Amino acid sequence: MPPMGPLDLLNHLLNFAGPALLLACVLAFLAPVLMRSKAPARTRFAQAAINFIAGLLALLAGLVFFGRDGKMLSYAALVLAVASSQWWAQRR
Repeated sequence: MPPMGPLDLLNHLLNFAGPALLLACVLAFLAPVLMRSKAPARTRFAQAAINFIAGLLALLAGLVFFGRDGKMLSYAALVLAVASSQWWAQRR
């Protein structure tokens, strides 16, 4: 098996972070439509970044705990982490 090159590493990192990024952006941009209160972050991009960091931390915890990526429990933790981050931001 040949060693992993830089493009392979970039592909793996983007595929690891992709679900967190997509969920963070969708939730941050749909939150004003679905919720009445306004988030304390100045922009939707700032709220998406906060959600993205929370999602990445959840996925990273799943990777460390299970030893591999792609477990359904990791994705459930991703959804809970991003939703909790958005909820917490809405309440402040």
